[in-house]
Amino acid sequence: MPRWSFNLQIYFLNKRFKEVVEISKSSDTIIQDRTIFEDARIFAPNLHDQGMMSDRDFDNYSDLFDLMMSLVKLPDLMIYIRSSIPTLVAQIQKRGREYEQTMRLDYLQGLEKRYETWIATYKGPLIIVDGDNCKFGDNPEHLKQVTDMIDAKLYGLFPME
Repeated sequence: MPRWSFNLQIYFLNKRFKEVVEISKSSDTIIQDRTIFEDARIFAPNLHDQGMMSDRDFDNYSDLFDLMMSLVKLPDLMIYIRSSIPTLVAQIQKRGREYEQTMRLDYLQGLEKRYETWIATYKGPLIIVDGDNCKFGDNPEHLKQVTDMIDAKLYGLFPME
């Protein structure tokens, strides 16, 4: 990991930046599952703090990210699905991906802390969905609640409840 973490994070940063540029050129409505921010504000700092990325590489990575972000605008809306560790573990088990089954709880707790720190400082339009109680993937009423939140934030059409 120490040898390849910087290379891998640069690969993801490049890939996500290309997506951001493509999105900015499009007139379509586009929903992204993972954002460039997660790589730069969650995963790269996590690797750095674990000693898997040197200070020099992390500083270069961060400078490159900041430069890239100076060239594009923030998303029209960021949707943050806040979920507790037990909910995350249940989702991981439900997906059944073998490589996810060995994730340690302390790793998930560290990521959760980073996500919360990052989202608390996010400067763009944002809605936060309660992932523990809002099961929008399974419940049509919950999905409507989320789409109403999105419409209210983007267009001001529906009152927030």
